[in-house]
Amino acid sequence: MATVRKTITLTDTQSNWVKSRIARGDFTNDSEYFRDLIRRDQERNAGLEELRAALLEGEQSGLSNRTPKQIREEAMERLQKNGKLQAK
Repeated sequence: MATVRKTITLTDTQSNWVKSRIARGDFTNDSEYFRDLIRRDQERNAGLEELRAALLEGEQSGLSNRTPKQIREEAMERLQKNGKLQAK
């Protein structure tokens, strides 16, 4: 994988925070810390896009004859099947 060198500017407080995370052993260097932040942001953003798509799908599906309880139960079953929610 190719790498690109970037230069960033941090406040003293931010720099000290990064140094403290490295000193605790959470990361081995600054680059590892920033790559981890980017990966987390990418994952979070992917989750938001998934939510937006689901909301749009729901809006476009029209009105339902199901009760709110039925809708919740079906949603819970779907989440359990997808592994996103553990069964009680």
